[in-house]
Parts: sequence; structure tokens; C-alpha cells
Amino acid sequence: MQLSQRIIIARQQKGYTQEELATLAKLSIRTIQRIESGESVPRGFTLKAIAAALNLPAEQFLTDPNEQLMQVPPEADNGTAHFLQLFNLSCFSFIVIPWVHVLIPGYLLKKQKDLNRKEVEWCRKIIRQQVIWVICLHLVMLLALGYNLLQGYVFHNRQHASYLWPFFIMYMINTGIIFLNLFSIRKEYNRLDLSN
Repeated sequence: MQLSQRIIIARQQKGYTQEELATLAKLSIRTIQRIESGESVPRGFTLKAIAAALNLPAEQFLTDPNEQLMQVPPEADNGTAHFLQLFNLSCFSFIVIPWVHVLIPGYLLKKQKDLNRKEVEWCRKIIRQQVIWVICLHLVMLLALGYNLLQGYVFHNRQHASYLWPFFIMYMINTGIIFLNLFSIRKEYNRLDLSN
């Protein structure tokens, strides 16, 4: 009997729907559907989560009793790697709309339903970095404004600092952050490809 069939039988014996199992296992409904249809084989974490939700030992689902649960290699999903790269590159929208550009990656994350917990955390980390960048940009611009006000009103100096330099530097820093994230994603998924 295949693993997907074992999971279906165990779920039906407990009287759970796919939605209920997904909620209990803290997985997406799409993940449960793919596992039960045989489209994908659950990794160690996913199998443990499903087994815990069904109150069954994870070893019951293994096809070979001698097989170790932790030896299931993580699969490198090219679709997920592609999504994560596009998600990260969507942060370049800061060039056009610098103060609300985090809404675009947020929308993409909300729209993409079949990500595992690690990938969702990765996306949230990218969004957090962009929010922090926006806050830092505002602080740097306020510091430049404060410096100019101090020079003009306190020291009566007519030379003011340009707002373009801090703005340009912050843009270059954010570009570097986005490229570092892109290289990290590629490195992680290339490592997974090589391990398979």
C-alpha cells in the first residue's frame, strides 16, 4: 500500500476532512491534497505533522519498516525556488513606490498557498527587511532635515546637506540586501538540487 493511501485511510478512520487535517497539522490544504493524490511525497517534518494530527506514530506511514524517518531528503522544488526569487525581486518596486512597496511582496505571499513553513518564514523575513529599510530611510531623511535645520537656524549657515546623497545611499543598501537574499535563495536551492 502506498503512503498516500495510508494517509487517506487514517484520515477517513478519524473522520477528518482534508481541511480539518490541514488545520490540525498546520499545513496548507494544497499540501494535503498533493500528498493524498500522490503528486508529492511528504518530507520528514510534514509526515510527523500529519501523524501527530492523526494521533498515530509516524513510523506507521513508512513503507519500509527499516526506513528511518529522518533520512527522507528534502526535495528541491524548482517552482518554489522560482517563486522565492520572483518574490524577492518584487522588492525592487521600491524604485517606483518606495514607501508602500512592501505591499507587493505581501500580496504575493498571501496569494501563494502551497509554501511550507520554512519558505513562508523566508518570505516574512524579506518583508521585515523591507519594512526596516523604509523605517531607516525615513530616519536618515529626518536626520538630514534636522542637520539642515540646525545649520540654518542655530549656526546661520546657508550651506545645507543634500537630501539626494542619503537617499541614494539608502537605495544602494536596499539593492544590496535584495541581491544578497537572491543569492541566498539560489545557494539554498542549488544545495538541495545537489543533495538529491
